[in-house]
Amino acid sequence: MPTELPTITGVLVIPRLRIQNANAISSPLTWGAPAMSALLGTMHSLERRLGAELGLNFNGVGVICHGHEAQTTEGGFTRAFRLSRNPVNADGSSASIVEEGRIHLDISLVFGVVGTVLGEDDATRQRVAQTVADHLAGMRVAGGSVMPALPHSAGGPTARQQRPQLLPLGPEGAEQTKAFRSWRLRWLPGFALVSRDDLLHNHHAKLQAAQPGASLLDAWLDLSRLNYRAQRTQVENPRTGELVEAVTWQHDRPAGWIVPIPVGYAALSPLYEPGEVAGARDRSTHFRFVESVYSLGQWISPHRLTSVQDLLWYGDHDEPTGLYRCRNDYRAPAPADAEPGDPACAPMLPVFLPPAAQAQQPSLF
Repeated sequence: MPTELPTITGVLVIPRLRIQNANAISSPLTWGAPAMSALLGTMHSLERRLGAELGLNFNGVGVICHGHEAQTTEGGFTRAFRLSRNPVNADGSSASIVEEGRIHLDISLVFGVVGTVLGEDDATRQRVAQTVADHLAGMRVAGGSVMPALPHSAGGPTARQQRPQLLPLGPEGAEQTKAFRSWRLRWLPGFALVSRDDLLHNHHAKLQAAQPGASLLDAWLDLSRLNYRAQRTQVENPRTGELVEAVTWQHDRPAGWIVPIPVGYAALSPLYEPGEVAGARDRSTHFRFVESVYSLGQWISPHRLTSVQDLLWYGDHDEPTGLYRCRNDYRAPAPADAEPGDPACAPMLPVFLPPAAQAQQPSLF
């Protein structure tokens, strides 16, 4: 079971992908940017199709968002997705609509890779990077279609900004740090998504100090909204000199662009043998019923990242608890020898599960 990012010796950068109608409903409880599980799925699909041919293994993926346009109605506090009308039924009545949330994206994908091709010359590495980019242009990314980039005269990226790159990471130390500083400037302007499990658990501990019965769900909801509270203070009236009560409204959200995100799945059933469950889409693969798992993420400017490892997400599977989740090491995981009750272990604890999953997986807490 991996507890940290697998080894990488280089990065493959596919910049400024223009994706149309990507899936904006990332989970039963969240909407907005596609879930990281969708981008990890794109990474695994690329590896299966091209990895053996190009001599590359894909071990992690990061995303930088340069622009987004959610396909929702505008005006007021309540929004709704713009839905397409299905053809009418045979009797002329309106067919039922399955709600589909869509969003247009302008993103860059950064893959952490391992392979012998990283030791080749610049021309060979450029050819491999372009091969991956060309293949990705014909794939679905998070359910959306990859569109040609807009011309620079219409506000699109320059030819240099669109060029994919396969870059060797180099030895750890000052040389690698210097190289990464140069790379991250190419991803501006934009925002990178990183994991903030630590904020969720710290806020949970803060809530429990005031409300012992507070759950991780309470902490997650509290950080997913703006809670304004009245602060009463005594101030002197400048005209009369008397003390009067003044009220100011303040919110307690941490600084930064904090967002609720789905980060994987928790098992609700045993692992069934292939073909054992009737109606399964793939009868050659093991099957398991799961529930979404949630945590917090943060969109930060790439220039605030100190290493490429801070950016990359990777898959993690904990067989005893049936937890399948996406991890990111922007905040370092707890030491392997930490006790479960140790505060230092908090970032490694499973993030909160919906009530149905909690009933099935009490051992996760």
